[in-house]
Amino acid sequence: MAIIINIDVMMARRKISLGELAERVEITPANLSILKNGKAKAIRFSTLEAICREL
Repeated sequence: MAIIINIDVMMARRKISLGELAERVEITPANLSILKNGKAKAIRFSTLEAICREL
């Protein structure tokens, strides 16, 4: 079972940039971009929780 990532859709709805979200979640914009594009192999639960909290 795959997990579908819709970070870009939620960012557009909330009118938040990649850099701003990365700053709020305290990860690098490059790592957030990897998550956004579905290229990440794994994600920490703490990072996932922070992204969900901000979006």
